[in-house]
Amino acid sequence: IVSAAEPAQKYLEVEQIGQGAFGAVSKGLDRATGGEVAIKKMSLRGQNRERAVNEILLLKDRKNPNIVNSLASFLVGGDLWLVMEYRDGGTLQDVVRQTRMAEGEMAAVSRECLQGLDFLHANRVIHRDLKSSNILLGMDGSVRLAYFGLCAQLSPEQDQRSSMVGTAHWMAPEVVTSSPYGPKVDIWSFGIVTIEMVEGEPPYFKETSLLFLRARALMRHNGPPQLQEPGRLSALLRDCLECSLEPDEERRCSAQELLQVNPLSSLTPLITAAKQLREQRRR
Repeated sequence: IVSAAEPAQKYLEVEQIGQGAFGAVSKGLDRATGGEVAIKKMSLRGQNRERAVNEILLLKDRKNPNIVNSLASFLVGGDLWLVMEYRDGGTLQDVVRQTRMAEGEMAAVSRECLQGLDFLHANRVIHRDLKSSNILLGMDGSVRLAYFGLCAQLSPEQDQRSSMVGTAHWMAPEVVTSSPYGPKVDIWSFGIVTIEMVEGEPPYFKETSLLFLRARALMRHNGPPQLQEPGRLSALLRDCLECSLEPDEERRCSAQELLQVNPLSSLTPLITAAKQLREQRRR
């Protein structure tokens, strides 16, 4: 599943742009075309091996405008190098932590994310780690879901999972309790991403892991996370959020159902916001 070529002959590393639990990401250049790429280096030691292979197989076999595009992969010593398209707008997390998005921008990002999730779920894939730092933006307004190391492939024989994987603040209730679950855990995570876009961070973000899990245990009695100032947002956004953060997985909306109610907002506001953010970084 990997190329036998030497990656340094094809790509020039420019600078490191990210560091996560599963590896480092660098910005690079294609030596032949001069095009920008992202190079993700993942260790194949321990559990990382399964996660690295998981990601490369999913990206190799599935192409979609809302899924980050894989260009090549290489085995370098004990590391797997995954070369992907470079998104020059950074991550959604970069945006929500530095500015407050207008509803039109939120709607545009939401639509693109839901289209990506609908594609994955139609192919029996659960992302299982959807959050703002795993959503990449382009200066052209493009939105790509990324980082598939924790994804799960379902089958007719195994149409549910029960492993507690993901990032705590974005986990659906059924994941926290290790109950059997399906693709709609991604919809809960999408709801938390919506709260990130509104408030700049997910609910309970400043709590420790222990306090967070205690709060999550109480959620069955207190209901799902709430917006701090719901009155300043449209009824449509509040309805979409309610449909996403439904504690009962059976009653929670699917990506396809949410696309029916999400307005087809123009990407122009998002492109404008991304350009403004880039100018701020330059200064």
